Amino acid sequence: MDARSASATIAAPGPGVGFEDWMTATHVFNAIAVTAGRCGSKTAITCIGTDPDSPASRFSYAELRDGIARTANALRSLGLRRGDVVAYMLPSLVETQFVLWGAATAASALPINPLLRAEEIASLCRAAGATALVALGPLPGTEMWNKAKQVKEMVSALRVLIQVGGEKGDGGPEVHLLEDLLRWHPAQLAFADLPGLDDVAATFHTGGTAGAPKLVVHTHRNQLAAAYGGAWAAGASTDDVLVNGLPMFHVAAAIFCSLAMFVAGAEVVLLSPAGFRNPRIVADFWRIVQRTGTTIVGGVPTALAAVAKVGPAGADLSRVRVSFCGASMLPRAVAEQMELLTGQPVREVYGMTECGGVICVDPVSRPRVIGSAGYPIPFCEVQARLLDGASTPGRACLTDEPGLLVVRGPNMTPGFKDAARSAALFTTDGWLITGDLGRIDATGRVFIAGRAKDVIIRSGHNVDPVAVEECLMRHPAVAEVGVVGMADGYAGEVPVAYVTLQQGACVTEGELLAFARANISEPAALPRRLFILDQLPMTAVGKVYKPALRQDCTRRHLLEVLRGEPIADLSVRDEPGRRQVVCIELEAEEEGCWQASRQRIHFRLTGYLLAIEWTSASQRNPKAASRLR
Repeated sequence: MDARSASATIAAPGPGVGFEDWMTATHVFNAIAVTAGRCGSKTAITCIGTDPDSPASRFSYAELRDGIARTANALRSLGLRRGDVVAYMLPSLVETQFVLWGAATAASALPINPLLRAEEIASLCRAAGATALVALGPLPGTEMWNKAKQVKEMVSALRVLIQVGGEKGDGGPEVHLLEDLLRWHPAQLAFADLPGLDDVAATFHTGGTAGAPKLVVHTHRNQLAAAYGGAWAAGASTDDVLVNGLPMFHVAAAIFCSLAMFVAGAEVVLLSPAGFRNPRIVADFWRIVQRTGTTIVGGVPTALAAVAKVGPAGADLSRVRVSFCGASMLPRAVAEQMELLTGQPVREVYGMTECGGVICVDPVSRPRVIGSAGYPIPFCEVQARLLDGASTPGRACLTDEPGLLVVRGPNMTPGFKDAARSAALFTTDGWLITGDLGRIDATGRVFIAGRAKDVIIRSGHNVDPVAVEECLMRHPAVAEVGVVGMADGYAGEVPVAYVTLQQGACVTEGELLAFARANISEPAALPRRLFILDQLPMTAVGKVYKPALRQDCTRRHLLEVLRGEPIADLSVRDEPGRRQVVCIELEAEEEGCWQASRQRIHFRLTGYLLAIEWTSASQRNPKAASRLR
């Protein structure tokens, strides 16, 4: 641990010390207020503008505390109470922090990805029971305010609409301006019914491979356990400055990259309203690190890969003491490149929305091990369990024996907003099922092997896509990689790789496949195909969205297999588990020809582990439709 910050870091819990005694805070606002009490004038948040060269805005811990209190008081004045839900669609602004933690104090928060369609946002608001919506006001180049007004019309329960910034007077008299609300309300909490540890602080949406996103409930206990545990593992202190380029609807941005730093008294640098989505931020990243005196670099693998390949161009990185990577597994090539640039280790954070975003951290107090997620944070337990025939966790695994990881601790969610979804989330003895494969060594260090659903099963042989991705990332022309399983009539699945190239790079798919063959020793792991794309499908937080790749490669393959058949359209979707469904639309034909085509296609797809749904281009005709039933 760095000597200059050791005296100010959060201490590990001593023997016999319980969670509530170790943490001491009674709710999220209390934790931030305690820090403000000892660090009032110190900078809590620095906001970099859309143009990184423009002057930054700085806010002290006293201003952070007061802004949260004013926001909480304003929400109460608008009729919000404990149990109500305040949704927000906001970029990374200091006001976003006020709204997130202010809503958690007065009611509860619902962070929403503003890139979703208005219909999807409305669905989330209905499912969560939101009664208030906070959104960025009308500004050139943004659609958030238009979406917010559409959502307000779609969701009758939304009775409060609050505008943040932008042009005034666009929403009518029923719209409240946050700027005015902050000015009108006091900086001390004006209500007595403060939240307890087990009250709901927020509800985060997390996407699955199929169906609507799931709404994960966070209590104040969950968030504080993850925040204090993350701050302890990071050795965070008042000397630290962390750059946060993640979107503020994502749990990692809210907890590890914000709240964990706040409880330690560190400074959080918001990398423009758009974060790493702003190309100027990526291009100027290392200059920003130098200018802000950054000590902790954080990001998802795709963001770290992008800034590592930009290079520091002479920037002084001497204050950087550690880099953290989370959200998905970090390719070794990216870790090595980052460490070469900064001279400091890259450590992994393993978490999920259902556990406050933090389960394990490779702590600064122990030697770094590339490829390890480190150790569970204090009061959190992790086990690897064997899978039984029903794909549910069985007995606990032995040391270094791989299995499905399960988690238990105060950072664990009480469940989904929809209680019916929660049954499949927990084991019968109360552990949360992560869906990740991994092993635990004799010291308790956790190693992640990947998502259970991402493992490629080729003729009964389990192929780890990460190993193939790491190989291809070592090619100098490759910028990003995603490896998935493509449906195969003989092997069940075979590996297929998707890549994007570095700007100006020129390489063929055949050359990249030859590179893979020369560097992958396991025959089953060799990609059957490789596709070069201009852009990989990404989640809003910057992870490669593998369901879209699985669907694409299966569709490409089936169109080749079924060449010559009268197919008007073919689409693929994922269903829960490992099953894919292929929907085949046949061209309009006479009934006898249609039946013959269907039989031929069924025969040609013998051996594929797919479900088939049928439709017809002539289904608009009632007579044609009747033939399909």
